[in-house]
Amino acid sequence: MKQMMNLPRRFLGLPAPAKLNLFLHVVGRRDDGYHELQSVFVPVDLCDTLDFVWRGDGQVVRSGDLTGPEDRDLAVRAARALQATIPGDARPGVEIRVEKRIPVGAGLGGGSSDAATTLIALNRLWGLGRSRDELAALALGLGADVPFFLGRGAAFVEGIGERCVPVAAPDVAYVIVFPGVPVATAGVFSDPKLTRDHKRTTISGFSAALSDPAAGLFGSNDLEAVVRRSVPPVNAALQALEQHGPARMSGSGSACFGVFRSLDAAQRVAGSLRDAVPPGQQWSVWAVPGLPEFALADW
Repeated sequence: MKQMMNLPRRFLGLPAPAKLNLFLHVVGRRDDGYHELQSVFVPVDLCDTLDFVWRGDGQVVRSGDLTGPEDRDLAVRAARALQATIPGDARPGVEIRVEKRIPVGAGLGGGSSDAATTLIALNRLWGLGRSRDELAALALGLGADVPFFLGRGAAFVEGIGERCVPVAAPDVAYVIVFPGVPVATAGVFSDPKLTRDHKRTTISGFSAALSDPAAGLFGSNDLEAVVRRSVPPVNAALQALEQHGPARMSGSGSACFGVFRSLDAAQRVAGSLRDAVPPGQQWSVWAVPGLPEFALADW
């Protein structure tokens, strides 16, 4: 580690952005039970915010919005995994405060993004000097989506999520609807009606479809049909979005999105959707631009 006198003692207000799956194809199932996927992930301007304050007692302390047991929190797990790579007994600690905006169980990667921001921040706060490749290897043990958030921006993703190749992000805005209910990823992937043999696509095939990205959506989300049948609020959110153009579920749900040519157009649609929430349901609706790259890409 670098000399502690030369290191900052806190980082405040670091962003952890959500992602959308522009498509998600299930192309096979491995012998270990994991599914082989193809997808394009794009970061969007819907972010959790994290603060990090150095501690000298070696403790990892979590504060702010906590959505489950602390030991299962991905930011805490990321901090402890990175801390465990430091030799010796005098390891630094940290207090991590998280302000959540990204809903849990929405298919937006909020927990994975929090973990990636934690790895990036603590690598600097603790003066470790790890490369992004080293952080990504550690990240894969935390969750399949975490390595993506350590990249520069939009990526063509394969495997279980660990193989990421940068692609050009479409210059569009998104309306995201969270229909107020989480979806359990494991239950979706175990559904016997899930399609698991989608024909493989290519980066060039996806890129060619971006000539008019707001005119339609490339490919499909193979998990969407399973969730639409089993989670009525997701179906309702998709039907509402489909009144304004093509719509899709992100990841394993429950958040859904539509694509629009401008942020102004997205904001108008978001306003109309907020006024049309079905009785008895609680939706959150955002109009957001895509992010050309992560704010912490060069940290």
